[in-house]
Amino acid sequence: MTQTDDVETAVTRYDAIIIGAGFSGMYMLHKLRDELGMTVRLFERGDGVGGTWYWNRYPGARCDVPSMFYSYSFDDDLEQEWQWTERYAAQPEILRYAEHVADRFDLTKNIEFGRLVTAADFDDASATWTITTDEGTKESARYLIAASGPLSAAQVPRFEGLDDFAGDWYHTGDWPEEQVDFTGKRVGIIGTGSSGVQSIPVIAETAEHVIVFQRTATFSVPAQNYSLTAEERDAIKKDYKAIRASGRVGSGSGTPMPAPKAFANELSPAELQHELDAKWEWGGPAFLRAFKDTMTDRKANRLTADYVRAKIREIVKDPDTAELLMPPDYPIGAKRLPADTGYFETFNRDNVRLVSVRGTPIERITTNGIVVGDEEYKLDAIVFATGYDAVTGALNNIRIRNSAGELLKDKWMNGPRAYLGVMSAGFPNLFMVVGPSSPSITTNVLVSIEQHVEWISEYIAFLREHGIETTEADLTAEDEWVEHVSELADGTLFPEADSWYMGANIPGKPRVFLAYVAGVGTYKERCDAVAAAGYTGFIHDGEPAHSLEDVVFSE
Repeated sequence: MTQTDDVETAVTRYDAIIIGAGFSGMYMLHKLRDELGMTVRLFERGDGVGGTWYWNRYPGARCDVPSMFYSYSFDDDLEQEWQWTERYAAQPEILRYAEHVADRFDLTKNIEFGRLVTAADFDDASATWTITTDEGTKESARYLIAASGPLSAAQVPRFEGLDDFAGDWYHTGDWPEEQVDFTGKRVGIIGTGSSGVQSIPVIAETAEHVIVFQRTATFSVPAQNYSLTAEERDAIKKDYKAIRASGRVGSGSGTPMPAPKAFANELSPAELQHELDAKWEWGGPAFLRAFKDTMTDRKANRLTADYVRAKIREIVKDPDTAELLMPPDYPIGAKRLPADTGYFETFNRDNVRLVSVRGTPIERITTNGIVVGDEEYKLDAIVFATGYDAVTGALNNIRIRNSAGELLKDKWMNGPRAYLGVMSAGFPNLFMVVGPSSPSITTNVLVSIEQHVEWISEYIAFLREHGIETTEADLTAEDEWVEHVSELADGTLFPEADSWYMGANIPGKPRVFLAYVAGVGTYKERCDAVAAAGYTGFIHDGEPAHSLEDVVFSE
């Protein structure tokens, strides 16, 4: 049972507090409450479950992981009963799935909706975290689990004059629940990442005029989406476990897909063309897996990038517009590769105009629209498809403070530091699901979520069984892990792009690659080795769990 401290402080105490009711938080609640028998409270700023899929209601919002595998695998009955309707599910269907899971496992009775956690403070004496909400209420727990999501802190650029704009403006990551009608309106869309690529074609279907303000051109590939048949679903469900397992081990991303057959530099031009044609027709992010060396060899990457540039020239009728839509200076895949439905074709519409703000940035927003150079573009609505303060933003928005008064945000001033991506030294009993330096953002995140939740819950069970009150990452282990993650990234082409993977979309954010790139299978092996060695690299009640020599991260 939960217990309440003296009336004066009125702080309810739990075994664990979870922040965020997305897929991470829901599964963590189920594991801790239903399997470990712990008292748990989950705090969610929205009015419903779903996390990213609660907030991302923008037109065209769709997952780029096949829906049959963008789903939980922990419950056989759940796997079999849910019927996905499309290869790549749209936001409303994914949200319905999240709500179904919440109902099926009766999760909402332990969730406080509409409650934003603004602060969290650790007390050494009681070995507990106390969180404060935007309503001023306080709750405490032995364990604090941040399941706030890597893509949940929406980024709205600080354009001069935004408050003066007479029309409506929206962010794709914080879209209103009610449907937005753009019929007959002049709409400006800022940003051409994944949410821009998905929303622009849909908005253009009804708007009188759409002006796309593009700073950096985007590589994109067709999703090739389609409705799933009962036969297709049944074939996968018949062998669900084995198919999922093959994706976790073979693909690195956690999604079952054919392994690359060859290195690009070993193939003839005809063989290259054949492989790329096949991947283009297959659709989705699997396009980057045409060759083994796409993300490690510049020449191989250029061959793939040139293929997409040729496709853009073929699709877009106006040569000048096509040229603007072709990314000139970063490797394909080094920024997240969107899967689109008619993105490049949209620029053939008479009501769509592309404005490059690469050399001439947006100067300001006025009452009537947006000023670029000497021209003011008159608008009725603005859509910011400008992404997120990824991975660290949601955590840094909470004032997380340890007993020494140190803020997590200050510790991460020069880049996030977290051992295995689950804990940061100096902040005991604070666990992060799909945190920095874990695979998370470069994978099918549902796979990474399940692995993290299961590993963390097993660790908490270990701590409780052995009467250990506090755990935290050892600073040396953390430093070694962060260095290892950085070395892996430096062996790829990812650091060559100014992407949100690198934090480059946020002014002043340190330029650090935020993920572990060796794949979900390798990562799980590392985590399991740490656990098998008695959780080496962690500090238990002030003492090292085991020698750091028990687990070596470098190859």
